[in-house]
Amino acid sequence: DNNILKLQKEFTFASFSEALAFTNRVAELAEQHGHHPALLLEWGKLTVSWWTHKIGGLHKTDFILAAKTDRL
Repeated sequence: DNNILKLQKEFTFASFSEALAFTNRVAELAEQHGHHPALLLEWGKLTVSWWTHKIGGLHKTDFILAAKTDRL
């Protein structure tokens, strides 16, 4: 799994509740597209990792959803 290319970004927040609210927004985006990232929620921080499990790497959908995540 460490050798798989992924788009990963860490988002920081002032509190756990803000990070959780953003996590839920990313989850809603993922559900709308039927494509789900790995989400690591911590105090004041969410790490989002997009990749396509089926091909074991990156697909254009990952880039599109990573850009949409940035816009959230």
